[in-house]
Amino acid sequence: QVQLVESGGGLVQPGGSLRLSCAASGNIFRINAMGWYRQAPGKQRELVASITRGGTTNYTDSVKGRFTISGDNAKNTVYLQMNSLKPEDTAVYYCNAPVVATTEPPYRYLGIWGQGTLVTVSS
Repeated sequence: QVQLVESGGGLVQPGGSLRLSCAASGNIFRINAMGWYRQAPGKQRELVASITRGGTTNYTDSVKGRFTISGDNAKNTVYLQMNSLKPEDTAVYYCNAPVVATTEPPYRYLGIWGQGTLVTVSS
């Protein structure tokens, strides 16, 4: 079975920085893309950033220039460096892998989510 485990959330003051990590575990053969989503209280879950295995990145407009997504294919890990944090960045951040190929049956998992990590930006 494939699991995604996030870490790195916490409380930070406005203008501060945090780095989130998401590690995939299991009988993984290949992950072609991963992403970070967030869900603030009373709001829908939204895509924050995504990265392909080849390094192509995509960001939602509100975080461009402040957040950086990166990945380590060998470790099946993705990171989200968050700088210049604002109170409106407060949310539970979730890691996602749309498709995970594995070395054992069922050979493919779809829509894997982590458990989420809370980021609170407040003075």
